[in-house]
Amino acid sequence: MSRDASVTLPFADGDKTFRLAWGELIKLQEACDAGPYVVYRRLMMGQWKIEDISHTIRLGLIGGGMAPDKALGFVRDYVECRPPLESLALAQGILGVALQGVPDETPGEPEGETAGSSSQTSPMENGE
Repeated sequence: MSRDASVTLPFADGDKTFRLAWGELIKLQEACDAGPYVVYRRLMMGQWKIEDISHTIRLGLIGGGMAPDKALGFVRDYVECRPPLESLALAQGILGVALQGVPDETPGEPEGETAGSSSQTSPMENGE
């Protein structure tokens, strides 16, 4: 996972990058006639619709950089031709990362800071 909410997961014939940025989340909302969190809750609570799974994966592939026609082909071949439960965990993971971000990062914590570092000296100060 990365800071931009992209995630690389095994899918189809190898590892694929998935990302649901703001634009893809809007498209998901329109396609599923529900907000992204409502779709996520349905996926997690077992109240999903078939389209919740397929649209999440397709839009995640597109957001991850795959051409829309290629993403549609992958979803047709590897999602829609298989039992829905085989793809449920993938859809949950893609949408979960998009909504929650990277789980091991603390929001607001500056990058590059060492825990417990108490130095107040600016890197520009020379000690004179």
